[in-house]
Amino acid sequence: QVQLVESGGGKVQTGGSLRLSCAASGRTFSSSAMGWFRQAPGKEREFVAAIRMSGGSTYYRDSVKGRFTISRENAKTTVYLQMNSLKPEDTAVYYCVSRPRGLIFGPEWDYWGQGTQVTVSS
Repeated sequence: QVQLVESGGGKVQTGGSLRLSCAASGRTFSSSAMGWFRQAPGKEREFVAAIRMSGGSTYYRDSVKGRFTISRENAKTTVYLQMNSLKPEDTAVYYCVSRPRGLIFGPEWDYWGQGTQVTVSS
């Protein structure tokens, strides 16, 4: 069983930065794709970013490209999401996800964290 625990959310003003962390338990971390989704009030959950198990390939939704960076430290079984130049439309609950079978862009990830709130004020 894999458990994912997010941290680092909070409130910032437009243009600010936050770094989300996701600590994973379980023996499959180094062989799993990792990612982040988010869900804003009244909206569907959406893909934000993902990284392959090797860390060599990363993927982002268009609206965060150039502002967000996903990275991972397999030795620490932790994945990060560095968010810069934040905008009010980035306000959402952010979820860490894991998938031992590999990376996908849809919501069918195997493991989800409990989520962490990010609020960007204008």
